[in-house]
Amino acid sequence: MSGTAGTVVGIDIGGTSVRAGVLDPSDPDCRILEIVAAPTPHTVPETEDTLAGLVDVLRERHSVRAVGLAVAGFVSTDRARVMFAPHLAWRHDPVPEQLSARIGLPVVMDHDVNSAAWAEYRHGAAAGSPVALLVALGTGIGAGLVVHGDIYRGAHGVAPELGHVVVVPGGRPCPCGKRGCWERYCSGTALADTARELAADPAFAGQPAMGGDTGAPITGAMVAAAAEAGHPVALAAFADLGRWLSVGLAMATDVLDPEVIVIGGGVVGAARHFLPDAVAGMLAGITGHGHRPAPRVEVARFGGLAGIIGGALLAADAVA
Repeated sequence: MSGTAGTVVGIDIGGTSVRAGVLDPSDPDCRILEIVAAPTPHTVPETEDTLAGLVDVLRERHSVRAVGLAVAGFVSTDRARVMFAPHLAWRHDPVPEQLSARIGLPVVMDHDVNSAAWAEYRHGAAAGSPVALLVALGTGIGAGLVVHGDIYRGAHGVAPELGHVVVVPGGRPCPCGKRGCWERYCSGTALADTARELAADPAFAGQPAMGGDTGAPITGAMVAAAAEAGHPVALAAFADLGRWLSVGLAMATDVLDPEVIVIGGGVVGAARHFLPDAVAGMLAGITGHGHRPAPRVEVARFGGLAGIIGGALLAADAVA
């Protein structure tokens, strides 16, 4: 073994891929020493095999002392079970216990956005904040809340589910079963939906198709690229996303009163097209505007690596 001694592994388990990274928890920059990845399996045994295999690869080169899992799903309050994950195989499974028995290392677990929020709180854009909210804009909206040094999980482990708060009664249908959820208007998916609607609007008649004449369906990434080129429909779609972001952030501020709101997720790469207007709208929309402190808004430091880093830091905390 030639790697760093006393390292920990964080594993971000998403719907399409599983990424495992190793880091030294004493490093304040949280530099990941090595990452290995695999496609997300579709059965419980295959998933356990994949997780154990990734850990084994990393500890061939590093002295690993604990593992932290960041799971895209509902995790029980005691973090002992994955209750439900729409894109993973687990249903009420004691994942940390089973994996720990398999690999012979301590294993801890949390929701992936809780893990990302913990990374940003410990060493990122929310470092040291008394009340820090992470809002991750990706396929949907994920949120994580750290209050006075503790991750807030709610009574049943699923808080804060901000993405599925209804902002437009009877609005766009959501996979959760409701209509008009915030994430249906403010996410990468929403960005593409809005761009498709705007492209059909007579006000934008005559504009070239985003992505050229390939006929490919409009995606969030396509809209971001078109916005960089100044495409009017793409810029209008981002303006709409920013408007809905301001609505949701003002709502979250009224309810939670955070000191800092960190904006993360894949959409944040195009933040210049929507975040300044969203922050201005949030400040104007909070209750008591002008007569109360408002949260500062920051872009996430760790980006797509935050789940890995947060999982690793939670693992280090467990064995400290």
